[in-house]
Amino acid sequence: MKLIVAIGGASGCIYGIRLLEALKAVPGVETHLVLSKTARMNIGIETDHTIKSVEELATTTYKNSDIGAAIASGSFKTDGMIVAACAMKNLSAIANSYADDLIARAADVCLKERRKLILMPRETPLHSGHLELMARASSIGAIIAPPMPGMYTRPQSVDDIINHSVGRILDLLDIDTDLVQRWQGTQASSS
Repeated sequence: MKLIVAIGGASGCIYGIRLLEALKAVPGVETHLVLSKTARMNIGIETDHTIKSVEELATTTYKNSDIGAAIASGSFKTDGMIVAACAMKNLSAIANSYADDLIARAADVCLKERRKLILMPRETPLHSGHLELMARASSIGAIIAPPMPGMYTRPQSVDDIINHSVGRILDLLDIDTDLVQRWQGTQASSS
């Protein structure tokens, strides 16, 4: 399986990093990483990771300015793409087919080739423009999946919350990990 992971400029780059960590542990998964300029800044601000340590989690990395990269072409077969976290700038470019950088171009390729494109917008509150962009992206084939924790798991840490969201994203790609505590129904939760 080949997956593109893009980390956009929104706060929440840990979601992209945790995705890469989880995917690295899955045999047979090849990851192609693109970091936006702002993601490179946020990694240092929001996490204890370095750019190098994040890039080392991926099979292949690309510069966001490299429009000639393999993942910029539909002839380079992938199984989909995840943008985590997806900045409103990334969302706008994707929703409007404005492919002026590699993140937007690779996303556009996934859409035109009918491959899964999962966007994890991490912004709040949202104004009508944001919501319209999400609706537009959804209407052209993207899956909008903001990181929203399930509280039925009774998370005990920030890691629990992050892992649940990442696990649910991987579910969309039929990749089962031990990151998600599965709902067993009300009978199981009351015993």
